[in-house]
Amino acid sequence: MTASEKTEKKAMSLRFPDPDQYAAIAAAAKAADMSMQDYVLSAAYERATAVERVFLEAAKRHGDYTRDAFAEIGDNEPDTERRAAAQAARRRLDELDGAEAGHGNAA
Repeated sequence: MTASEKTEKKAMSLRFPDPDQYAAIAAAAKAADMSMQDYVLSAAYERATAVERVFLEAAKRHGDYTRDAFAEIGDNEPDTERRAAAQAARRRLDELDGAEAGHGNAA
């Protein structure tokens, strides 16, 4: 086998031990007017991006919760040094939010 034959594109091997599963996927791919390989890859991509969205939403909720906690203690902290640290952390969170807003979702 030559080097070019080794790097030649090969079709993805799609093996489904359950004939009913294979038939269902084949029918869905046909209905979508796609090859089975493209259909499976598309479904995998959609699943991965759905998981990404859930993760990003959870991260945002956590960031909001953390920001609210800093807001509650930041101005009421009796120790000047701790209050300054809390305020600095809150500013960093706000800066991160501003930077993320310009980048959109990671793919």
